[in-house]
Amino acid sequence: MNRDLSASCVAILLGSYNGARHLQEQLDSIAEQSHPDWRLIASDDGSTDATRELLERFRDRRPGGHVVVRSGPGKGFLANFLGMACDPGVQAPYYAFCDQDDVWEADKLARAIDRLRTVPAGVPAVYCTRTHLIGEHGEPLGYSPLFRRAPCFRNALVQSIAGGNTMVFNEAARALVATAGAQARVASHDWWVYLLVSGAGGTVFYDSWPSVRYRQHGSNLVGGNVGSKARLRRFVKLLEGRFRSWNAMHCRALQEVEFLLTPENQEIFRIFTHSRSAGVARRLGGVLQARVFRQTPIGNLGLYASVLINRF
Repeated sequence: MNRDLSASCVAILLGSYNGARHLQEQLDSIAEQSHPDWRLIASDDGSTDATRELLERFRDRRPGGHVVVRSGPGKGFLANFLGMACDPGVQAPYYAFCDQDDVWEADKLARAIDRLRTVPAGVPAVYCTRTHLIGEHGEPLGYSPLFRRAPCFRNALVQSIAGGNTMVFNEAARALVATAGAQARVASHDWWVYLLVSGAGGTVFYDSWPSVRYRQHGSNLVGGNVGSKARLRRFVKLLEGRFRSWNAMHCRALQEVEFLLTPENQEIFRIFTHSRSAGVARRLGGVLQARVFRQTPIGNLGLYASVLINRF
């Protein structure tokens, strides 16, 4: 990727796999951004439909290295996104994760860069937002949950608050991800970025403005949900083994890069990890001492229920 970039250039990291059905609409929304200073790196993970053809056509219409199409590692969405974020050949002042089947609002990048510019150089920062959920054919379905508590490491330990498809982050945040490595075994790239940036004492901007029309359909790898039934499903998932396995995965991954955390967050992390293997009284006491939290009352109810039955 051309390193002769302006101070506001955004490297858009698009992961694709058999997404031809909706990809063109996403590419059009990138082309229509009010912030025109971007470069697109599209990593295709072995598509067998017309995805690669659409990407190459988009590239050919924009000469000068503005669009790079390459082959992904073929190991799933996590390895694909982390591979791009950790690639030393991809360098820019800012980065944005991009899914293949969403639609970006025209001011998505501009609004993100306005926020990120307020952060001093060298301080890790990530901008993320709420989403507008749409159906297979673009019909509105509602919005992702609105979170009102300030993002922080205590929240990140037990909850991912925004999808990677909304995330824009600076070079200092990318450096954290690169230090942790492309082989990090975590639940998702977006949750991992939230953990690393908040844990390192960086800045996390959560914008209630929906920057993305997030398409919901059967082939979503990780979908967003809305409504009381969806909230109940999330509550039930907290009591299932998946939540505990995610926490175990993140604890192991963070232990590998614990030196990146601030001293305060190292102590929070120590209390949290030790409480997970303790008896019920010490589990509950540890979680209370660490002051971890989820963003909603029902989410916290599920969190403490999972602590009591040893599912966190």
